[in-house]
Amino acid sequence: MTETPDQDYSEDTLLGGRVRLRQPRRGYRAAVDPVLLAASVPTRAGERVLDVGVGTGAATLCLAARVKGLAIVGLEVQPDLADLARGNVELNGCAASVSILDGDVMASPPGLTEGSFHQVMTNPPYGAEGTRSPESSRDLAHGAADLERWLTFCVRMLRHKGWLTVIHRADHLDRVVSLLQGHLGGIELLPVWPREGEPARRVIIRGRRGVATPATLFPGLVLHDDHGYTDRAHAVLWDGRAFDAKAESVQIPPERP
Repeated sequence: MTETPDQDYSEDTLLGGRVRLRQPRRGYRAAVDPVLLAASVPTRAGERVLDVGVGTGAATLCLAARVKGLAIVGLEVQPDLADLARGNVELNGCAASVSILDGDVMASPPGLTEGSFHQVMTNPPYGAEGTRSPESSRDLAHGAADLERWLTFCVRMLRHKGWLTVIHRADHLDRVVSLLQGHLGGIELLPVWPREGEPARRVIIRGRRGVATPATLFPGLVLHDDHGYTDRAHAVLWDGRAFDAKAESVQIPPERP
């Protein structure tokens, strides 16, 4: 990322400069998670996409840069971040295809119709563990939101056979999958490792509403090697490539009664 001077905000870049992003200097700041999330959404032109917890718009803008012809709606509970996201939409020339709504997933936000999106993507709050941040936006991003209600809302927004794509902490994988079981099928797990041989810190979880196929574990993505970012990670984080991890996948059969 690169920055320009400002007292309260920085203007950074994602995808090798293809996305410009103004965000607060203090509090939660976009890093690789929203880029990985956007790269993992299996969408195509003509689809409607909902970004739940859009923040300043990082994932939405990365997705809009990768796939043209989408209609993307971002939902954000914090008005200041929603305003920044709107400004970032204008900054990147995406106003014709991207809209930002103020609303809380815990309170049935107006302006959204259940079952109307081909794709929903989300980077939900990771849960309150350890010291809570004094910055309110960071506290909300990593704090104790009701994950079950958050994910249930995301599922309700999906059309039949629509995809939900989630990025979350790898050590919370069991919790996320347990909440999605019974609501989604064809669940796909894509781990993200800092380095080869190290435990995954993030995981992408994808699933479809109204299908009943087995879960699949994919090889995932290694971010770093001895020379910096791996070639595959660079292709995703800088070149705007899709996170395509379908080689050498392993199907996980459903549990027997």
